[in-house]
Amino acid sequence: MSSKLSKADFATLIPIRNMDRAVKFYTSKLGGKLNMRAEGEMKDSWASIKIGREEFWLVNPPDPRPKIPDLSFFAFVVKDLKSVVKGLKNRGVRFQKAERGAEVTRVDGPISYSEFGASAFFNDTEGNLLMLWQNAEM
Repeated sequence: MSSKLSKADFATLIPIRNMDRAVKFYTSKLGGKLNMRAEGEMKDSWASIKIGREEFWLVNPPDPRPKIPDLSFFAFVVKDLKSVVKGLKNRGVRFQKAERGAEVTRVDGPISYSEFGASAFFNDTEGNLLMLWQNAEM
């Protein structure tokens, strides 16, 4: 039997603190679809949200220690960053101020444009950093 990850599905685990709030954000604000949510005593432990072709597992760890901030985040790769940012702003998503990474970087509101592409960052309701990315046109 062969173990081929190239044929595996992919899910991203996202640590959260408040399941109702996180489910609402990922469905109402980001347009995801709730696949499954634990029931009964476990209803605040995990939920599965589908956005695009990917699945996100919202997980409320039993350990009450706060998450240590790090550079780990995930990106939604989009074809029209400006329109996605506009649409999410209309849904109430608040973006971080874009930063100039290099002298040639151009900043337009929350969007930072470089020779490689464009990006915009925002946080979910649980403090997780999320990124929108558009590849540079070749």
